[in-house]
Amino acid sequence: MEEHRHVTIYDIAQKLNLAASTISRALKDHHSISDKTIKKVKQTAKEMGFVPNTLAAGLRGNVTKTIGILIPTVTQPFLSSLISGIEIAAQKSDYSVIIMQSHDSYQMEVDMAKSLYSNRVSGVICSLAMETKDTSHFKQFSNNNIPLVFVDRVPKDYDTFRVVINNYLAGYKATKHLIEQGCKRIAHLTPVSEFGSLYNERKRGYTDALAEHGIPIENNLIISLKKITYEEGVKACNQLFDLKNPPDGLFAPGDLLAVSAVQTAKKRGIKVPDQFAVIGFNNDPISEIIEPNISTITHPAEKMGKAAAELIIKNLKSVKEEDAKEITFLNTQVLVRESSRKI
Repeated sequence: MEEHRHVTIYDIAQKLNLAASTISRALKDHHSISDKTIKKVKQTAKEMGFVPNTLAAGLRGNVTKTIGILIPTVTQPFLSSLISGIEIAAQKSDYSVIIMQSHDSYQMEVDMAKSLYSNRVSGVICSLAMETKDTSHFKQFSNNNIPLVFVDRVPKDYDTFRVVINNYLAGYKATKHLIEQGCKRIAHLTPVSEFGSLYNERKRGYTDALAEHGIPIENNLIISLKKITYEEGVKACNQLFDLKNPPDGLFAPGDLLAVSAVQTAKKRGIKVPDQFAVIGFNNDPISEIIEPNISTITHPAEKMGKAAAELIIKNLKSVKEEDAKEITFLNTQVLVRESSRKI
């Protein structure tokens, strides 16, 4: 079987009896080439099925016009919406994207970061893995003036761009909502990670809301999770329901955990929300499908993705270096549904 070969500018040059350099300039509408020749070259290129090799052109100029995305997984609705936002902004500026998954593994994140650097990406957008111990593997980008933006799961101390929400305020609002519904013993599930800032801030919002409303903070109502999975949620909720004085409310920092809480309660004959009110986080599609549907905190994932990509593109176009800065979205909202509506 004959091997397929891509049409090159040399093939077009041979057919038109012109220099390859002339073909190259004509395809770029260079002012030194006449309109007649440009039209002829482009028509011939189209007829021959010529496709510009943007990767090769990028490597010659050491710029690939590609944004690397390094995230825990593409299967989480929040992260898939984040990717969508990145792609929308990237496409508007003729950038492509490379998506890599760490699967919440620190070592995989290190390996994927190295791979993105080897692929000479123009910039990197990252949401950290749960296992991340340090962020030194990202220095290869910063040290070589490759724009780096952390989104959602961000390191505490790293001098680069960050796009986040106010997780403290979101946790506070979620807990306050449950208090306003009459809950007196509100539990909280908190994932444990090395970087921790995101979930620690949601937990801090939870504890401050309790304190400000005169509700004691009970350590046995706060369950630490090693992983954000349905199974971990079920295990934690059974632990809570087995208490001598079980909770009458739960703030789950993710909708998957909220789903596990609702279904575990139903299996144990606990009425939601009458005996046990639940609020999640992210407004994932599953929160609307489950019965009863789940109250949640909205999370502007697509908007965050757009902002992250725009930061990279703006930084690449900027002549002068800009100071690293943080963009904080304050517009998270409590979306009240059946799982928490008691009043």
